[in-house]
Amino acid sequence: MKLGAVVYLDANRQEQAQALSHSFDVPMIAGMELGAAKGKQLDRFLSEKLSISDAGCVFLLDSNGLALHTLGTDDGVCIRADFHGATVTYRRNKGGGKGQMIAKAVGLGSGVSPSVLDATAGLGGDAFVLASLGCEVTLLERVPVVRALLMAGLQEAEQYAQLKEPGLLEILQRMRVVPLAAQDYLREISDSEQPDVVYLDPMFPEPGKRAMVKKEMRVFHELVGGDADADELLELALAVAKHRVVVKRPRLAAALAGRKPSHTLQGKRNRYDVYTLQKMGT
Repeated sequence: MKLGAVVYLDANRQEQAQALSHSFDVPMIAGMELGAAKGKQLDRFLSEKLSISDAGCVFLLDSNGLALHTLGTDDGVCIRADFHGATVTYRRNKGGGKGQMIAKAVGLGSGVSPSVLDATAGLGGDAFVLASLGCEVTLLERVPVVRALLMAGLQEAEQYAQLKEPGLLEILQRMRVVPLAAQDYLREISDSEQPDVVYLDPMFPEPGKRAMVKKEMRVFHELVGGDADADELLELALAVAKHRVVVKRPRLAAALAGRKPSHTLQGKRNRYDVYTLQKMGT
């Protein structure tokens, strides 16, 4: 999927649009007259402004920040990284705290808040959960379009938190994005930067006959691919983590690299394969 343009719908976003346009080497388009229009109306507008026959998506900048909007389909998808909206706030407040499977998987416990390297951060949802529970989290995302969404979402949330929610600001300050691919970062990491836990959630091949895969997931498959190097990433993670490596997998998927985990936490759709290297706290 190719990015075709950066479209700003809010005049206050022009400078941000210029920076993205330069970074991704795509045209910048002013679309203030569209207001909040999306879908077919946006597609018609863009077809008049530039040739997007080979583009599958555009960046949209509106009053809520940066989003990725897919083009040329009847059910266009608009994706953004959200760290302060109603849904994410509800999960933060009512999601089960340290009783959540992801918390147990990384070893969170009474007085134990491990440092975590999220090597496949995506839009940062899992990293945000861990940061909200007290972990210091370093985020890596190798796909530039996805990383731009992630960083923009964190920036929007920080601006919101500074004005309205100091507690959220404390969480965001525990999240650090490093603009490197995971393999490069893991090969170059110094001893002093080694995390307690490396967390992996690699993209897995989309099942051939699952017609109802979420729209957002289909877009990510096109952007990210199938993470064919996930087995290699596991080996690098095992060499770097101090205490454990945690791999999030579909419930019925094979273990990465054929390696049997130390133990597994199983949910309805996903599971967490835990590779223990050293007992937490030692």
